[in-house]
Amino acid sequence: MPEDCIFCKIAKGNISTKKIYENDLFLSIPDVNPRIKGHSLIISKKHFDTVLDLPITLGGELLDCIKNTSLKLIDEYHASGFNLINNNFDSAGQVVNHFHMHILPRKEKDALGSIF
Repeated sequence: MPEDCIFCKIAKGNISTKKIYENDLFLSIPDVNPRIKGHSLIISKKHFDTVLDLPITLGGELLDCIKNTSLKLIDEYHASGFNLINNNFDSAGQVVNHFHMHILPRKEKDALGSIF
C-alpha cells in the first residue's frame, strides 16, 4: 500500500466515510466531489493501480459491488439508469492511482446530459 493513497486509507478504516455497500474485496462510498447527485465510487480494498492490475478472479466480487451499489443508488435517488465509468492512467483522466469506478445515478434529461 502506498503511504499516501487516500483510497487505501479509506479501505483500511483510517479515514472514515459513509459506506454504501461492502463485500470482502470492494466497497462503495459517496464521491467527495460529485458530478451529479448520488455520484459514488467503488474502490478495491487491496491496492491496484488500474483495472489492468486486478486479477480476473476478483470479477465476481466486483460485479457484486457494482450491482448492489447501483440498486441502492437507483432506489435512493429515484434514478431510471446509471453510468459506470472507469478511468485508467493520467491520459484517460485517472486522478487517484488506485482502482476505482464511478457510478452516476441518472434521470431522464438530468443536468449531466449525454456522456457519449
